[in-house]
Amino acid sequence: MRLLLTALLATTAIAGSAHAQDAKKVFFLLPNTTTIRFESRDAPFFVEAMKEKMPGAAVTVQNAQGDPQQQQRQIEDAIAQGADLIMLTSADANLVAGGLAAAEVDGVPVVLYDHDAIGGKAEAHVVFDSLSVGQAQGKRAAELIQGMDKAVVKVARVKGNQGEFGTGQYEKGQNEFLTPLIESGKVEVVCEQYTRNWDPTLAQSFAEDCLTRTGGDVDIFVGMNDGTTGGSVAALISQGYQPGEKLVTGGQDATVEALRYIAQGWQDNSVLKDLKVEANAAADVAASILAGNGVPQDLVNGTVNNQYLDVPAIFLPVSNITMDTLDEVVAKGVWTWAEICQGIESTEVCAANL
Repeated sequence: MRLLLTALLATTAIAGSAHAQDAKKVFFLLPNTTTIRFESRDAPFFVEAMKEKMPGAAVTVQNAQGDPQQQQRQIEDAIAQGADLIMLTSADANLVAGGLAAAEVDGVPVVLYDHDAIGGKAEAHVVFDSLSVGQAQGKRAAELIQGMDKAVVKVARVKGNQGEFGTGQYEKGQNEFLTPLIESGKVEVVCEQYTRNWDPTLAQSFAEDCLTRTGGDVDIFVGMNDGTTGGSVAALISQGYQPGEKLVTGGQDATVEALRYIAQGWQDNSVLKDLKVEANAAADVAASILAGNGVPQDLVNGTVNNQYLDVPAIFLPVSNITMDTLDEVVAKGVWTWAEICQGIESTEVCAANL
């Protein structure tokens, strides 16, 4: 397995007194490269946050490339290398219990980052409030549906990885708004499918197949993250549609690619999860555990049951981004207008803000 990123964090304050063998070893294990944010944003933000909160800790970042077996080997290798803490974003929440068991046997604390991990011990789970994400997605989808001048709106649902806590919560949140519309007859779900490992190429294949099977009779695609919505957009582009002909909603992560789709009118929204906030919260938890103080109880505001125990959760807030609120992403320092508008400078929103 290639080491994608290794950062040794040190300061002059401890350089003379700390020996290499005394440095705390933290392994940040990422799930895949298909969800772009983990390598491009979360990992660098976490490394930087650890530099501030625990100078001298050695942070190693590795990616499972979407392979749960590879992630199992990475967990075992981290333990063998003397890991003091594993920050884990599971490649598949349903297939990581063996890794959690190995860490528990060797007394290595595991903190879950974003994705859940089923069937084993974890000290804490740092995640944006998944139910709130689903509710924001469902509320926006309902607004779009009710704004359509149609007796029946045809909906395709492109769901996330089946069995994950997050997927279940997104679905629950969306259903609070979509189920009443379905029961009233306003919405007909013409296609729906879970997306294994959140793979955008699988989401695209599903959307293309749905368009083919229905003869294009789909009004709106409702996804669960920017990968699944991006797959729907790619399907529309591949079949010759133009922006706005079919609605695509239900994004989350506010990736720069999704924001460009919003600026162009391909995608309606993305739920903003400020990844700096998540990385900083994860670093707070890691530093506290490594210092022998356990999980900071003032950060814990819920639990996630992973079928082994109720994992203390640090739920983080979210907000919905649309064409009208793209400036919020810029104001929070997540992306610049130049980054969002790269290659699409002539769009109306970009021309107005560059």
